[in-house]
Amino acid sequence: MSNRSNNRGRAYEFIWANTLRDVLNRNRKVVVVENSSYRANKRAWESLDANLQDVFKVSAKAAVDTLLELEPRMTEPDEQDLVLEFQTDEAGVQGDVRDLVIKRNNIEWEIGLSIKHNHDAVKHSRLSHVLDFGNEWFGVPCSKNYWDKVKPIFDDLIKKQSTGTLWRQVSNKTVKVYLPLLEAFIEEVQLAYEKNKSVPKKMLEYLIGLYDYHKIVSNDRRRITTIETFNVHGTLNKPSRIRTSTIVVPSVKLPTELVTIRLRSNTTVEMYLNNGWQLSFRIHNAKTEVEPSLKFDIRFIGMPTTVLTIECKWN
Repeated sequence: MSNRSNNRGRAYEFIWANTLRDVLNRNRKVVVVENSSYRANKRAWESLDANLQDVFKVSAKAAVDTLLELEPRMTEPDEQDLVLEFQTDEAGVQGDVRDLVIKRNNIEWEIGLSIKHNHDAVKHSRLSHVLDFGNEWFGVPCSKNYWDKVKPIFDDLIKKQSTGTLWRQVSNKTVKVYLPLLEAFIEEVQLAYEKNKSVPKKMLEYLIGLYDYHKIVSNDRRRITTIETFNVHGTLNKPSRIRTSTIVVPSVKLPTELVTIRLRSNTTVEMYLNNGWQLSFRIHNAKTEVEPSLKFDIRFIGMPTTVLTIECKWN
């Protein structure tokens, strides 16, 4: 992700917290924790020009009422504080992809938001000369066969890196680098699944995180803010003492089977799992200069119908 995209993503998180605070303050006291992530997001917000700030405000306001309808415990009158807290970047490494956590300390309840601006990528994971993706993604270390296949590719990239070679100077990089890495990736996922049938479940937990949340995506071009509900553990959409939501958020089943994994193109792998999960993995170089590391742009091309998708049009 570019610095500009990262900056705008942080700014969008900031305005969501502020929009929620302003709306919820009508019914109860709201506290936004001013931690390091809050301060970084605030700086990102203040760096935007006024026109873009207005766009972000409209985007957040378009969906905030829908989110409050989904979560009655947020608007329930209470003498105790409702706490909004931004997560640190380290949380994502530990399996928590939520950007903003909303909780009430006087009851055992919290929800999270994953907030995205103009992109819906699930994760930007990597393949590299040292990264054991199998162990990191689903707890099955990559085999010797995998390392034997990718080592010559990465060794060549290390040599090119030492001479300051740019990716655009690498001839036929798709066939020489991308394709053989993807073929090794496919073979390793299949081998891991043969060894351990929990691989599909663990991979999805790696990609979508270990906690339930609402994913919020702003699409500025379409002037739509989308809410997607990832309610794997059944913690979303809880009724308050006085009200139940008019929108029912179903529980979502994780996959238990790898149906197929195949090349879509020389740069993209598609994976089909049961229970409605379908993924694409597009490999690309993340930098201008050659390095022994490539990035995956991982996206859902299909999700269970139990993941509700609600489109909120801007005024």
